[in-house]
Formats: sequence, C-alpha cells, structure tokens
Amino acid sequence: MSPTTPPVTDSTPALTHPVPTDSAVRVETHGIDYIPDAERHGRARDLFAVWAAPNVNFLAVVIGVTLMLLGLTLWQALIVIVIGNLFSIITGIVAASGPAAGTPSEVITRAMYGITGNRFNVAIAGWLISVCYLAINWAAATTVAVGLLGRLGVPSNGWTIAISAIVIAAATMVISVYGHGLIMRLYQPLAILLAVIFAVMAVFVVGGARWSYTPAEPLHGLGLVAMMAAGVALVASGPLSYTNSADFARYLPASTRVRDVALWTTLGMVIPGVLATFVGALAASAVDMSDPEAGLEKFLPGWFAPIFLISVIVGTIANNAMTAYSSGLALQAIGIRLPRSRTVLLDGTVGVLMTLFALLVWNFLDSVSSALQLAVTILAPVMGVYLADMLWRRNRYDGSALADDSRGSRFWFTGGVHVAGAVAVLAGIGAALLCSATLVYVGPVAAPLGGIDLSVPVGLIVPFVLYLALVRSSARSQASL
Repeated sequence: MSPTTPPVTDSTPALTHPVPTDSAVRVETHGIDYIPDAERHGRARDLFAVWAAPNVNFLAVVIGVTLMLLGLTLWQALIVIVIGNLFSIITGIVAASGPAAGTPSEVITRAMYGITGNRFNVAIAGWLISVCYLAINWAAATTVAVGLLGRLGVPSNGWTIAISAIVIAAATMVISVYGHGLIMRLYQPLAILLAVIFAVMAVFVVGGARWSYTPAEPLHGLGLVAMMAAGVALVASGPLSYTNSADFARYLPASTRVRDVALWTTLGMVIPGVLATFVGALAASAVDMSDPEAGLEKFLPGWFAPIFLISVIVGTIANNAMTAYSSGLALQAIGIRLPRSRTVLLDGTVGVLMTLFALLVWNFLDSVSSALQLAVTILAPVMGVYLADMLWRRNRYDGSALADDSRGSRFWFTGGVHVAGAVAVLAGIGAALLCSATLVYVGPVAAPLGGIDLSVPVGLIVPFVLYLALVRSSARSQASL
C-alpha cells in the first residue's frame, strides 16, 4: 500500500459520519488504520470495565483448581495467583501505546519488527494463538450450554452440540463485528452483572471451603518451588496473552497519561483475576473438582446453579469477543485486504470449525491446550520486546507513519525486517524454551533445576535487554557516520 492509498476500512472516511465511528449502534468503520485526533474520545478509567468483564470468567476458576491439583496448599496457591496476575502490569503498560499511536498493537509492532517481520509476528502471536483460544473457550462454553439444556430435558447429541456452539459463536461475532464502540459500552454493565453473580457464587464456595486443607503429600524443597513456578507461568500466561491491549485504548486522546491507562487496565485484570482464580482453589480444597462445573454445583443451591452456568457462557462470549476483534485486526496487519468486519467473520468461521471438529469428530483440544502451555515462551518475549521499544522511543509513535506499509515506509528497515527486533524476540523464545517445564516439554535448563519453570522471567528479560542493546548500538553506529 503506497502512502497515498486509502486504508482498508468498513465504510467511507470516518469524518463524514454524523455519529462517532465507534458508535455502539453501528459497525465500527476503522480497522488497523490511524485514528485521527478529532475522533479520539473517552477516559482511561473506562478501560477498567473493558478488562474486568472478560476476566470474570470460568477459565480463571479452572486455573485455580489446577493449582491445587499441582499439590499446593491454599496459601501457596494464593501467593502464586497474586504473583501471576501481577504480570497484568505489563499488559497495562503496553496498552498505553494505543493512545500514543492511534493504531492497534498489530500495527505498532511494525516499529519493532519491520513491515514484513511484523507479519510473521502477528501471524503467530496475534492470530494463530488467538484462534486456538477461541476454539478452546467456545468448546468449554458449549459443554456448559449442553449441560444447561440437559436440565430442561433436551438430549445431548450432535445436533444439540452443533447448534449450541453456533449460537454462542454468533453472539460473540455480533459484538466483535460491531467493534470497539459496542465493547466499550456493553462491558460496563456486563462487568457489574458478572461480578455480582461471581460474588454470590464466591459466598457459597467460601462457606464450604476447607481453609485448613493440606495435600495428601505436601510439597517441600525443589518440588515445591517447581510447582509454584509452573503455577506462576500458568497464571501469567493469561495477562501475557494480551499482546494486543493497545487495540482497546487507541481511541483515547493522545494526551491520555501512560500511568492512567496502565493503572485502569491493570486493575481491570488483576482484581477479577485474583478473586475468580482463588475461588477455584477454595472449591478444590473441599470437593473433587476434576469436573469443575459439577464440582462447583455441589456448593450452589438448585435455584442459583442455572444462573451461574448462564454467566459462564456470557463471560466466555465477552472474553472471546475481544479475542475475535483483535484477531480480525491481526489478519488485516498480516496483509489481507478486507474490511475489519469481514476479517472478524473469517476468524469466527475458522474458530467455529475448529470447535465443532473438536467436539464432534476428534477431541484434539487436549493437545491444543498442552501446546498453549508453551505459548508463554512466545508471548513473554513478544511482550519483552514491546516494553523495550516503548522505553526506547519513550512511547512516542507516529501513527500515520506506522499505517504506511509500503517499501518506502519509515518502518521498512532492511528488507522489511527490523533486525534488532527479530534477533531479540527469537533469542528470547529460544531462552524461554530452554527454561520451560510443562507436561509436554521440559527444557535442558529447567531439567537440572528440578523442573523449575523460569520461562516467564527469562522470556521477558532476555529480549528486553537484548533489544535495547541492539537499537542503542545501531543508533551509535548511524550517529558516527
């Protein structure tokens, strides 16, 4: 696309519309193109509900259960939950690049990897992982929906599963297609509603929890450290997966302060993340949670169980709507010349097919879930480079220049690749893999350490330091010419 080629949008230029381009009642007109200052609006604190709604979810409860299955006590699990959720601070800082650039994360990262290099980055870290998350979450929500229908006497069969999955996906796609405006306005009341339902559930769970719980074989020494490190990596994989957090802050005025964006994004993730995950750990202290849905129902009165199950489905829709929205932007950033609304539908179609295939043909979701445990070895380095670039540029991004993906672009670098970014992220991924310890893979560094997983800190620090060293060396070389 040449500098004079108009960007791919869903309609005519935004400024011709009598209503905001991200209105809740019409399809958002912007895709990955630059948001002009005249169309910026909102306040940083609006981001709290945007992040709280999708993070008040059943997946957090399941993660809390998993921590207990690792052999941790309640208090050890709580320490892991708090530490893991504090990685949301990184997500909050990254979100602050949105108002500075006026473009989504998928475009901002062109400054780190170059036009061509960024396409590879977005294809893997932005699109592939997102679609896998769509399928996993939809499959889980479909299972809950089929169970809920079973209470009404509807038999569980292929048709019930397929229709439930399609209806849940369709509701998700409506939100994603309408886009930023609907997300910003819908998630405010949604966050409150889900919080109330989860709070009521938490009261029942807390009342039945065994606060003095200890595992049959308590962990000690390296075994305890290894399990806690694995737990931190598991919990941290959630906030670190939001390498696209700028997508939802890019409409804020450019003058919005970094600390405000970081604060409200972080709080919106940490508060529900800690509480919902700890509820899962509390439940696992008292009953068998190998089937989390059935386990939680043991705490709940009959009248409340259906309400909770419906909230699980709604929470999944809210979570996946944000994922599908960003994955649609990712397809545009890769180079697919379609309006955002159509790329979102394309992602949704792929996600639905994966979900139906998993539920009706071949249950490969266990394999996909195991692979996603290793996703943090990619996501952490991507975040490390992102943070380093924001520090290097002092969060000053030229959105108009970033939107230009031609060979003459300022961010074309060498053959379309920014060598510093490519080297740093690849080195970070390699280092994280060496230090990773999951059920499917134990790295050569983690193995002699007793299986202690250091993939998250190593995956963040190595590319962060290396990127800064490379760009500073390059700047000195150019200055001496």
